[in-house]
Amino acid sequence: MRQPKGRQAGAQGPWLFGVRHHGPGSARSVRAALDAVQPGAVLIEGPPEADELAHLAADMDMRPPVALLAHATDDPGRSAFWPFAEFSPEWVALRWALDRGVPVHFIDLPATHTLALRAGDEAEGDDTDGTDGTGGDKAEEAGNEEQPPRPHPGALRVDPLAVLADAAGYDDPERWWEDVVEHRGGTGAGAEDDAGEAALASFRALGEAMGALREEFGDGGHTRDLVREAHMRVRLKAARKEHGDSVAVICGAWHVPALALRTTLTADRALLKGLPKVKTGLTWVPWTHRRLARAGGYGAGIASPGWYGHLFSAPDRPVERWLTKVAGLLREEGRQVSSAHVIEAVRLAGALATLRGRPLAGLTETTDAIRSVLCEGSDVPLALIEDRLTVGDVLGEVPAAAPAVPLQRDLERLQRSLRFKPEAADREIDLDLRKENDAARSRLLHRLSLLRVDWGTPAAARSGTGTFRESWRLSWQPELAVRVAEAGVWGTTVASAATAKARSDATSATHLADITALAELCLRAELSEALPDVMRALADRAALDTDVGHLAQALPALVRSVRYGDVRGTDTAALAEVAAGLAERVFVGLPPACTGLDADGARELRRQIEAVHTAVGLLADTAAAQVDGAGLRQRWRAVLRNIADRESAPGLVRGRAVRLLLDEGTLDEDAVARRMGLALSPGTPPPDAAAWIEGFLGGAAGGMLLVHDERLRQLLDTWLASVPATAFTDVLPLLRRTFSAYESGVRRTLGELVRRGGPAAGSPAPGTEALPGTPADGFGPGLDPERADAVTEVLRHLLGDLVAVGAGDGGPG
Repeated sequence: MRQPKGRQAGAQGPWLFGVRHHGPGSARSVRAALDAVQPGAVLIEGPPEADELAHLAADMDMRPPVALLAHATDDPGRSAFWPFAEFSPEWVALRWALDRGVPVHFIDLPATHTLALRAGDEAEGDDTDGTDGTGGDKAEEAGNEEQPPRPHPGALRVDPLAVLADAAGYDDPERWWEDVVEHRGGTGAGAEDDAGEAALASFRALGEAMGALREEFGDGGHTRDLVREAHMRVRLKAARKEHGDSVAVICGAWHVPALALRTTLTADRALLKGLPKVKTGLTWVPWTHRRLARAGGYGAGIASPGWYGHLFSAPDRPVERWLTKVAGLLREEGRQVSSAHVIEAVRLAGALATLRGRPLAGLTETTDAIRSVLCEGSDVPLALIEDRLTVGDVLGEVPAAAPAVPLQRDLERLQRSLRFKPEAADREIDLDLRKENDAARSRLLHRLSLLRVDWGTPAAARSGTGTFRESWRLSWQPELAVRVAEAGVWGTTVASAATAKARSDATSATHLADITALAELCLRAELSEALPDVMRALADRAALDTDVGHLAQALPALVRSVRYGDVRGTDTAALAEVAAGLAERVFVGLPPACTGLDADGARELRRQIEAVHTAVGLLADTAAAQVDGAGLRQRWRAVLRNIADRESAPGLVRGRAVRLLLDEGTLDEDAVARRMGLALSPGTPPPDAAAWIEGFLGGAAGGMLLVHDERLRQLLDTWLASVPATAFTDVLPLLRRTFSAYESGVRRTLGELVRRGGPAAGSPAPGTEALPGTPADGFGPGLDPERADAVTEVLRHLLGDLVAVGAGDGGPG
C-alpha cells in the first residue's frame, strides 16, 4: 500500500498516532508509544474549549466513562457529547500528559461551530469521521506544500474498518480489528522498549493503510471532516511553533493522512472562514457503557464496551477472567455453574480460536463456549450476559469542581441529602409516603418529571400497598444532563424551577385534561406556590369547556388530586369544590352524549363512564366535608339508570351501566334479569345484543357472575343458541373478546356448567326454575337408553358383589 505523504512515526516528531475511538488495543499502543517518544506536548481530537477543563481528568473523583458536554447557552437542547471510556486512546493520552505535567490541548473543530453546523440534529458525539476506530500512523509533514482537499458532493460514505477487513478476507470488521489489534502487539511481553517499538510499528502500518484509502476514496463521503481536518492542521502548526517538533497527536486514524499534508496556513484558514457560531457552555458529565454502544445510536460506538473494558483492564489471561465473571453472574441468577464448567469453557474457546485461525479467542469464541457449556445450549441466559457484561451498566462520575448550571448543583445536593444516588441500571423502588425521607424522594421525582427530567417513571403499585405507597422505575441516562441544563432556565433550584414551569404550563395548556393532570402533579410534588395559578386556570377552562368528553376525561385526575392531597395532608377544599361542580356538569351532559355513537365512540364512552364512576366514589369518600357525598352518589346512580334504559344508547354502554348498578346494589337480580332478557330478545339484532353482553360481562369479574347466577347464564345460553348462522360470524368476535378476559379456571367452570346444563352442585340456584324441557337435576334434556344399557351390567356386578360382601360379614343383605 502507498504511504501517505508526510513524516512517519520515528525518532523525531511530530508524531501522528491514528487510533480507533474507544479501542483498548489502540489505548495500549498509545500509552506504549508515548512512553517511547516522550513528547513535549500532546494534542487530542476534541473541542478546543475543553482545554480549560482538561485538568479535571486527573481529579480523584473523576471516574470514566465520562463525556464532554457542549450545549448552546440560549438553547441547551442543542448539544453534543465527546465520550471517553477508561479504554479510550484519547483518555489514556490525556491522563498520560496530566500525570507527567506535559501540556495537552484539544484540536478538533470548536464546539461553537460544531453545534451551529448540527442545528436540528441529535448529536451524541463528534465522531463524524465515519470510522468506529481504525488506528492510524504518525505522519510527518514533508515535501511540497499542497492545497487542502475540497469536498466531493455525492461521494460514497466509506467505513474504513469494513474496507480493510474485506481486503483481508474478513466478513466482520469487528473480528478483523480484534485479530489485528486487540489480540496482537508487544505489550505485556518483553521490555518496555520492545512494546514502544511494536506500538510505533503498528501506527506506521495502519497509517499506510489509511493513506491508501484516502488516495482511493478522498474524503470518503464525510465532507465535514475536511473542515475539521483544516482546523486540526491549524492547531498543529500553532503547537509546533510553541513546542517544536516534539508534539504527539492522537486522532481518529482516518484523519492521519490529512494531518500529514503540507498545506499553507492561508489555505486552511480559507476553509474555516465564515463558519456559523453559537455561544456555548462546556462541562464534564457522567457517561455509561450502554451509551458507548453502537446499538444506542452513537455514531462512533462499539458493539461490546463491557468486553473492551475487560480486555483493557485484564492484566493477563483475559479469556479465563471473562468466563469467571460470566460464571459469577450466572450463579447470582441461581444457575448451577461450577469451576469445571469454567475450565471446560476456556478449553472450548481456545479450540474454536485455533480452528478458526485466530490468534486468541475473541468475543465470538467465548460466547459460543458460554452457550455450549455454561448455558447448556440455551440462548436465554446469553441475553442476560449481553446486557450485564458484554455491554454493561457502568456509570461514570465527575468531580464537584466541574462546571454546572445552578439547577444541577441543587439536584446533586438533594441526591446526597436523600441518599438517592443515580444509577444507570434499571431498578424499581417502593416509597412509603409516611416516612419523611421517602416522601422527600417522591417530591423530587415528581418535580423532575414536571421539568421533563425523567429520572424515574411511575410503576404499577404492588397490590395491597395502599395510597401511602408509590412505586418507581429509576434509570439515570447521560442525556438527562442536557434536560437539567434545559430546565435551568426556569430556576436555580429544583423547587423554584418546577414551580415556574407549572405556572407556565397552566397558562399555556389548551385542554382541560392537561390542567387537571398538572394539578395532580403539583399536589404530588407539593408545589403549593404554583397550585393557586393552576386552580385559576382550571376553573377558567372548566367554565368554558362544553365537551362532555373533555369533562369526563378531566374529572378522574382532578379527584385523584383531592385524594392525594388528603394523603399528603394538603388543603384541597377549593379543588374538591371544582371537582364537584365538574361532576355535576358531567351528570347533565353524559346521557345525551350516548346517542349516535359508532363502535369506537361507544368503547371510549364506556371507558369514560367507568372512570367517572370510580371518581364519584372517591370524591364522595375523601371530600365529605366539602361535598354532599350521599347526594352525589344518588345523582350519579340516576344518570346510570337513565343510560341503562335509553334505547338510543349503544348496547355496550347500556350493558355497562346495568353492570355498575348491579355491583353497587342499586339493581336487584330480578331487575337485571329483566333488562338482560329485553336486550337478548329475538327482536334485538345479534350484534347489538352481543355488544350489550360485552358491556355487562366485560372484565374478569363478569365470569364469576355467570358462575354463581344460573338465571343469567341460562338466558345467555338460550340467546346464543338462537343466533342465526348468518349472524353468528358477526357475533363471535365480540363474545370471544368478552370471554377471553376471564381466567382459564373460570372459563373451564363455565364450560362444564353449560355442558351439564346446571350449576356446579347439580341443582338449580335458590329461587330459580329450570328452563322448559330441562329436568330439575340439571343434567341434560333426558335419559339416553342406549348409553344407560351399556353400564347396566357393570352396575349389576358391582352391586351384587357389595351385597355378597355385606351378607358374608353379617351386615345387611
